[in-house]
Amino acid sequence: MKGGGAIEFGGERNRGISIFDFVLRLLAFIATLGSAIAMATSDETLPFFTQFIRFRAEYDDLPTFTFFLVANGIVASYLLLSLPLSIFHIVRRKAQNTRIVLIFFDMIMLALLTAAASAAAAIVYLAHKGNTKTNWFAICQQFNSFCERVSGSLIGSFGAVILFIFLIFFSAFALSRR
Repeated sequence: MKGGGAIEFGGERNRGISIFDFVLRLLAFIATLGSAIAMATSDETLPFFTQFIRFRAEYDDLPTFTFFLVANGIVASYLLLSLPLSIFHIVRRKAQNTRIVLIFFDMIMLALLTAAASAAAAIVYLAHKGNTKTNWFAICQQFNSFCERVSGSLIGSFGAVILFIFLIFFSAFALSRR
């Protein structure tokens, strides 16, 4: 209660934002972990003329996909480690310093995830469309399963990028309420 009998709802609003923060972190963790697992398990083998000669496509054939996998793993680990701090914000709504630290690291993870997903998206685009000027052929016509799995991995990662943007926005909003 404040002066003239008015009820203060700022604390409850910050609690709601903190709960929403926790849910967003959990969803982003699931998205990045799923993206990393999907990328790590993407491989396809095609026979060429005989059974003894085969073409194989794996994520580690391209350094960009390896970077994507490592970046998603780092971000998923960070999100898992930040969940207890998010729970702390639900309990202690007035915590400012830890929220500032989370915003700082959230921005670093957002930059890392965006860079990795964007680089991988460029390679996936080439895999789907090819580039006739440089004689890069579209391999997704032959390696359908591989390309579908990698594309699905990208969707999860870009979904996590959007969730990070919301995380940063809502954390900044909760800080500005103080």
